[in-house]
Amino acid sequence: MPGALSTILVLLLAVAVGLYQFYLSPLLVTNGFWRDIEPVGNTDCSSVPELKACEKLVLHQATGVVYLACSTPEARPKWIPGIGAFEENAHNDYVATYDPSTGKVTRLNFENFDSERGFASHGMDVVPSATNSDEIFVYLVNHRSPLDGKDPRIVGADSVIEIFKTKVGSSSLAHVTTVEDPVISTPNDLIGYPDGKSFYFTNDHGSFKTGALRTLRNYFTSIGSVGYCHVEHGCSLVVPKIHAANGIAKAQNNTIYVAATAGAAVSVFERQEDNSLVLTDVIPAEVPLDNLSVDANGALWVAGFPKLSAMFELMKNITIPSPTRAVKITVNTGPGAFYGEKYKVEKAFEDDGTIASGSTTVAYDAMRNRLFIHGLAAPALVHLCDQGYDNGRNHFQPLTYSH
Repeated sequence: MPGALSTILVLLLAVAVGLYQFYLSPLLVTNGFWRDIEPVGNTDCSSVPELKACEKLVLHQATGVVYLACSTPEARPKWIPGIGAFEENAHNDYVATYDPSTGKVTRLNFENFDSERGFASHGMDVVPSATNSDEIFVYLVNHRSPLDGKDPRIVGADSVIEIFKTKVGSSSLAHVTTVEDPVISTPNDLIGYPDGKSFYFTNDHGSFKTGALRTLRNYFTSIGSVGYCHVEHGCSLVVPKIHAANGIAKAQNNTIYVAATAGAAVSVFERQEDNSLVLTDVIPAEVPLDNLSVDANGALWVAGFPKLSAMFELMKNITIPSPTRAVKITVNTGPGAFYGEKYKVEKAFEDDGTIASGSTTVAYDAMRNRLFIHGLAAPALVHLCDQGYDNGRNHFQPLTYSH
């Protein structure tokens, strides 16, 4: 009997070692355990403290004005469906613009918007109209409270997509329509089109709106999804299973990028004529990722979490700094391309949270050489200007990439 018990213990130990080596250890490394923060590009920074807790920012390329989906650092941690925080929906989130050429911050007023259940911001896209360059469509994720007094901890948020329109320089957003559909279950981010009627979106937890196990599912299974909607034709899932879907961005050539938080990678899709998506590549990026943007030169910029645990701590206490990273991804045209390194993945910005804390979104204005960084519960918009992000005058650090 003692011999059999010893054999069982040895087998259990072997299984535990295998699980640690192949699953737990890589997960801990990816999420930032034992990772040292190496400051990159975080000097000569300026901030805009009037703008706080802005989960997503989008650059309007023609004017250089930044649009932001914001809340307050105090209210934000109480209502974040993506991490299961359903304490209180304050209904006071808003959209603002920041003009870096003048320093002006404008909080946009909603027009013709039934705000009975309020606006709880998350993902956003800003798209010039196909028919009028002065007209802009603004697509927004809205995590509404559930109807009939239902407990959101049980049923989750009643999330929808709101479509607004505005004009260049306007201080108001006119509501166009609310898009509701069962496939819009746990929306995180979205990309809109210039018709003002169609968009792709990510579900960060698929159809799992609540539940303690959904985070574990997201780490080890592909419960996320990507959907497509047209206001006149309805919605459908075009990528029914994807690992930890988060931010989404599009390039000019019908390429669509989707970031993975738990997977620490960017999935590359090609849009088809029937609006389906075909996976063409996966780009590892070393750290958990959030929102993405594409600059005027076609480079992909991604907000990352060098220490993901610090981000969760920030949600509990907004005074705790959370390290930030901005990753730049381009097609590799250097010698490494010959050896199969299709993409060049670089660390463009990193900070221990002192300057830029808990950042979930980053955008680079390639025309004006300006980098913008903000975050879900961040205390201010961080704006870096003339930091040498272009034409070889950069501080970038290459990251290991294998394909």
